[in-house]
Amino acid sequence: MSTDAEASPWAEAMAHALAEADAAAADGDVPVGAVLVSPDGAVVLGGRNRREADEDPSAHAEIVAMRKAAAHIHRWRLDGWTCVVTLEPCPMCAGALVNARIARVVFGCHDPKAGAVRSVYRIADDSRLNHRLEVVEGVAAEACRARLQTFFAARRSARK
Repeated sequence: MSTDAEASPWAEAMAHALAEADAAAADGDVPVGAVLVSPDGAVVLGGRNRREADEDPSAHAEIVAMRKAAAHIHRWRLDGWTCVVTLEPCPMCAGALVNARIARVVFGCHDPKAGAVRSVYRIADDSRLNHRLEVVEGVAAEACRARLQTFFAARRSARK
């Protein structure tokens, strides 16, 4: 586990992911954003939750970003790439990160209900799988959590 101080090299990438999360919220989707950082350290492609916008249950931020990156480099293997995401990946996304051979996942806040990297499951570093990811957690955790809390509070009050 890495601390925020150790994770500081990911602050810029997380800022891009937070901007993606804000765009998702503006479109009515849960504010989760992700960016993929290439092996040379450039923030290349971002994605945001698009489940509502695309009417697609698999359109999570990480999946959207990985699809863009794979199309960009013309291959599905994303060896050496890092996924920086505002919320701990769910089981579907954690499995996709493993299958894409992503090197590292950096996430902001934990997901105590569906987190599949640390909170509920540990898919990213499960020794039974053919690939494991380095995990960096807690980068800009409060900013990530605040966006989710604000979004869901607004939805709850809209239903009243």
